[in-house]
Amino acid sequence: MKVIAGCVIKKDDKILMVKEADKKHYGKWNYPAGKVEEFEKVTNGAIRETFEETGCTVKLTGVLPIVSVDLENETHLLIRFTAEIIKEDIKFDKEEILDVKWISICDIKNMKREELRGYETNKKTIYDIENNNIYPLEIFDNTKYND
Repeated sequence: MKVIAGCVIKKDDKILMVKEADKKHYGKWNYPAGKVEEFEKVTNGAIRETFEETGCTVKLTGVLPIVSVDLENETHLLIRFTAEIIKEDIKFDKEEILDVKWISICDIKNMKREELRGYETNKKTIYDIENNNIYPLEIFDNTKYND
C-alpha cells in the first residue's frame, strides 16, 4: 500500500494546480501531491510534496475525505489536506511538472477526463470543497507510538 498526501489550496475561487510531466499522466492537471516517505508524518509529506511541486510554503487547515483506490495493482490511500499559502514562490522541476497555476473552480469542474488526473476523485474533491466536507486537522494524532 502507498500513502499519497497532498494539498488543495483555494484562493479567490481558484485552486493551485500542477500539470503532470510523467509519461503516464503527461499534460493532466492535478493537486500537488506525492508519496509519503518511510517514517514521514503524513502532514509533513503533504507540506513537502506541495513545496517540491509548486515552490510554495503552505499551512495545513483541514482534511478532506480520505480515498482508497486501486492503482497499478496496488492500493493507494489518498489523504488530501486543505491549506493556505504562507509564501507563494512558484517554481518547479520541469522534468516532474510542466506548469503550476491557479485555475478557477468553474474551469476545473468543466475539465474533461483527458485533462484531469484521477478524474472522478478530483471532481469529488471540488464537490467536497464547495460543500465544506472538511475535517479538523486534529483527526491526525502525531503522537509517537512507543511499544
